[in-house]
Amino acid sequence: MDINHIKSLIDVMAQSDLAEMEVGKDGWTLRLVRRREGPEPPPVSGPKRLPAARPPVERAIRIPQGKPEGSSISAPLAGTVYLSRSPGEPAFVEIGQAIRAGTTVCVIEAMKVFNEVKAERDGTVADVLVAPGDEVDAGQPLIRID
Repeated sequence: MDINHIKSLIDVMAQSDLAEMEVGKDGWTLRLVRRREGPEPPPVSGPKRLPAARPPVERAIRIPQGKPEGSSISAPLAGTVYLSRSPGEPAFVEIGQAIRAGTTVCVIEAMKVFNEVKAERDGTVADVLVAPGDEVDAGQPLIRID
């Protein structure tokens, strides 16, 4: 639906006594409503039309295996997680690696600032629950340690 088509629909509505008009084309829906004098009527309930949704992005999801005990290191803030200092460098930690409290396990970029995420206790890395470049939310588990 281009701007000229929309303008022509507005002109048609202006020259008629239509109160509203709804037109759909190419996955878009245009709804024109003439303003009424006086109080607004209550909204009409019914099915809402939404633009076609983008297909979901396929992403591999790691399901932790093994014992449920242990704890996880969670994201302290929302942002983009990185598992190494830069591409091509080794990861901060690997599955099976023994770590000590204070060990950097990943970094989260938020607003162009890189924030180190550190282990709060000694343990062994049982699973890495995110992939490099994943968007994470505050509180989201990143790494499970036993």
